[in-house]
Amino acid sequence: MLAADPGASIASIATEAGVDRRTVYRRFASRDDLLAAIYASRLAAIERAIEDARLREAPVAVALHRYVENIIAVNRTWPVDLTRMLADDAVRARRDASSREVDAFLQRATDEGLLRSGLPEGWAAALLPQLMHLVSRQMPQLSPAQAADVVVDTLLNGLGPSQRAHGIR
Repeated sequence: MLAADPGASIASIATEAGVDRRTVYRRFASRDDLLAAIYASRLAAIERAIEDARLREAPVAVALHRYVENIIAVNRTWPVDLTRMLADDAVRARRDASSREVDAFLQRATDEGLLRSGLPEGWAAALLPQLMHLVSRQMPQLSPAQAADVVVDTLLNGLGPSQRAHGIR
């Protein structure tokens, strides 16, 4: 509900969940506490997704697909935007640590030749989350694995005709 309407009231959230508003307030003293718990859960899911992808040790192509598949699942499970919580130093620090981990992985992918070198700095790091966000929201009919196939193929090959069709690999 909060993804569709960030201003959704506790009463409407409780109704949608099939519980009384007082039940929500027993667990969360305020709307801000509820939002903080949601954001903390999303951050923890992102951290688990990064860890599960094994960005430092798995083969780059395998790690990329696992990371994308995992993050698409997180985006669909926790479809809320973290930008509202970035004013909180602890939340921002956790998000920044995750971003640094992914940035280091993307540099590894470039160093190992999976991603093209010579692109503007930060381009892959800016493009990848946008592709994952787009497929998470616009292609709900695809499983996370299928959606990851689309994202990884688009990231690595663009939207032009298949490079294999041109004899390019």
